[in-house]
Amino acid sequence: MAAPVLRSGCPGRCWVLAWVYGGSRHRRGSPAGSTSNWIRGQSSLAQQPLHTARKPRKGEHEWAAVVGLEIHAQISSNSKLFSGSQVCFAAPPNSLVSFFDASLPGTLPVLNRRCVEAAVMTGLALDCHINKKSLFDRKHYFYADLPAGYQITQQRLPIAVNGSLTYSLCVGKKRSQVTTRTVRVKQIQLEQDSGKSLHDDLRSQTLVDLNRAGVGLLELVLEPDMCCGEEAATAVRELQVILQALGTSQANMAEGQLRVDANISVHHPGEPLGVRTEVKNLNSFRFLAKAIDYEIQRQIKELENGGEILNETRSFDYKLGCTVPMRDKEGKQDYRFMPEPNLPPLLLYDATSLPAGADSQQVINIDQIRERLPELPSVTRERLVQQYGMLQEHSFTLLNEVGLLEFFQNVIKETRAEPKKVTSWVLNTFLGYLKQQNLAVRESPVTASALAELLDLLDSKVISSSAAKQVMDVKKGNPRAINKLIGLVRKATLSRADPAVIKAILEKKLSSC
Repeated sequence: MAAPVLRSGCPGRCWVLAWVYGGSRHRRGSPAGSTSNWIRGQSSLAQQPLHTARKPRKGEHEWAAVVGLEIHAQISSNSKLFSGSQVCFAAPPNSLVSFFDASLPGTLPVLNRRCVEAAVMTGLALDCHINKKSLFDRKHYFYADLPAGYQITQQRLPIAVNGSLTYSLCVGKKRSQVTTRTVRVKQIQLEQDSGKSLHDDLRSQTLVDLNRAGVGLLELVLEPDMCCGEEAATAVRELQVILQALGTSQANMAEGQLRVDANISVHHPGEPLGVRTEVKNLNSFRFLAKAIDYEIQRQIKELENGGEILNETRSFDYKLGCTVPMRDKEGKQDYRFMPEPNLPPLLLYDATSLPAGADSQQVINIDQIRERLPELPSVTRERLVQQYGMLQEHSFTLLNEVGLLEFFQNVIKETRAEPKKVTSWVLNTFLGYLKQQNLAVRESPVTASALAELLDLLDSKVISSSAAKQVMDVKKGNPRAINKLIGLVRKATLSRADPAVIKAILEKKLSSC
């Protein structure tokens, strides 16, 4: 068999790799109480059963909930997993489809190097064991937006296994205490995304857009070490921040780059685990938490009323705030997994196994990727707390808002103000301003330099705190005038104008905004 070609993420560049194979998308066939997926360990606080908030009435047994997650993250790459087609959100329908994406006869997959490196980097960040040999498989099922009739995935031997994800929860009556918990990562695997079906109810037809078909995905399977919606949402939020820090995925849920399936069951403590249901395609943290908590209470109510829980797939109706049935899973679907015949085993190397004289551009070196790992969010938070003396919850806010940490650090570099004052202004005044205007950090008309100047003027008592906040008050008028106002104050200050004159100029401009 000829050696496969491993592409870079950029069109027009090719890489040769030593050997390939692997893949799986959903573990639909695993039984509700399988030992490998659903037995909870007792080694950490995260794995100890937590019970539902509802206290049992007299004569009743308390309930424990078990939650596991399957997460699909779109890999940040210029091209798709097995073709050179561009990846671009909101492109015109069917404008980014290659012959391979459309599954035309005679087309062959060419593995994207960037996607493999992203999977390895994510696995290392989550303390996974990286398999030096992984395999690709075909998973057969029929969807109108799956042209080939199968998905290339890693069912038998994924690229990374046995990791962990640590996240922090705020607990206590005032939620002022922070506790750390851990969920096990069963595996990380590479796989293709499907196309998108657009349902036109007016014309009673479904249109298919294949732009997304073949886009590279990371599927991360989290073991059922969680017990409620808040835990699950917090764990996924932490994963999102890690992926964004690594640059392996933008993980924008609004654009479908991070999608979550939740597996949920309830049981009495000490008894066998219950039948689980799967809630599909949850695309926001709020909906994820609501869907899980609703499903837990639904199952408890059903069992207490003498009913039974069906092993079924459900979806979350955000308008009604409840889960609704999609299809039952009692009749096990045969996906007819088979080895992908057009992709040999994927071989990775480290410093000890790298062949002598091997071209670094033709192989993937695990140790080189490990050396390129950036500072992880947990380390960044500790550094912020120690370096600037900020509260731990403030460090979480800085990292959770995309671009806010960079903005904060740029303000710190350019101002003489104390870090605590900068923290307060960035997290309260500046972030509140963005929320009111419904803007992302990158869209803010207030630059880091402008805010630094404003804080310098405040620090030197050229302007008062109320005047400084008035400059940031978007209710006063056009928010894009803020930078001009700060510049005006700066010029007046440099000209050594009387402070009363500066104040009068500022108030006049503010009143005219």
